[in-house]
Amino acid sequence: MLLLILIIALWGILHSLLASLAFKNFLRRMSGDQLMQFYRLVYNIFAVISITPVLYLMIALPDRTLYQVPPPWNFFMRVGQAISVIFLLTAVLQTDVLSFIGLRQLIAEERAGSLVTGGLYRFVRHPLYTFSLLILWLSPAMTVNSFAVYFALTIYVLIGILFEERKLLREFGPEYVNYKSITPMLIPGIKFGGNK
Repeated sequence: MLLLILIIALWGILHSLLASLAFKNFLRRMSGDQLMQFYRLVYNIFAVISITPVLYLMIALPDRTLYQVPPPWNFFMRVGQAISVIFLLTAVLQTDVLSFIGLRQLIAEERAGSLVTGGLYRFVRHPLYTFSLLILWLSPAMTVNSFAVYFALTIYVLIGILFEERKLLREFGPEYVNYKSITPMLIPGIKFGGNK
């Protein structure tokens, strides 16, 4: 369990470092603007590839069951996960998907996007994280290893939100301050994390 948490912590630190504005500016100085058009796509590919050892270890390391939700409740949890997947995909589609993946940057210069506040973003500021966490925690079967991974990823997401909010405040200024003051972070109707 501790090994999994340590590996996810290392993955999270590396993932965050590579996503930081300071690292991107350093890379831009070293490589120039031409290579930076590939950055988002390469970063996303790296993120997916680099999390696979964690998922492998979650399955391969010795493990034991923490709980198994019995029928019919396990069915409702699976339905909750399926609905969360649909909402997650909806939230992705409400952003600039091609830019999110890193494909738009290959054909056009990266430009500042507009702040998305409609659709699911009207209810929470970070629906991608809300529904990702629901997919994890609505799992009807939990082992020690899966709990360690889900717990560590949840902590990573919560810390990541703090850095992302700083970036959004720099990018959108008063518009984001206003949005943040009226829209909950992760849970509709519950304001915390700097909301007034």
